[in-house]
Amino acid sequence: MRILHTMLRVVDLQRSIEFYTHILGMTLLRQKEYPEGKFTLAFLGYGDEKENTVLELTHNWDTDAYEIGNAFGHIALEVDDVYAATNSIKQAGGKILREAGPMNAGLTVISFIEDPDGYQIELIGVKK
Repeated sequence: MRILHTMLRVVDLQRSIEFYTHILGMTLLRQKEYPEGKFTLAFLGYGDEKENTVLELTHNWDTDAYEIGNAFGHIALEVDDVYAATNSIKQAGGKILREAGPMNAGLTVISFIEDPDGYQIELIGVKK
């Protein structure tokens, strides 16, 4: 068994695709509209779905807003250099919630950013 994807419901699919591809460097792997269900699915990631866990963005055509809820925490992405990645995201117009630095209970370097729908994404430095 393996994790296939994480699904997020998004309000503006194109805006979210642009964030995940241009700001976070993912690739749009596939996208399909389901007119009978009035929704579109887009799958993005850092590699082929057969070998990598990906992100599924679901756009329900009739929905203007979502409440994220208090059970969802965040998506975590591993990066080579948290400081450089955070700076790059900031330069590209991404929203930084927590600047890069050591976590408060350890030495791991992290930062937090936010996608266009308010979902938090943690950047974690590569463990060496």
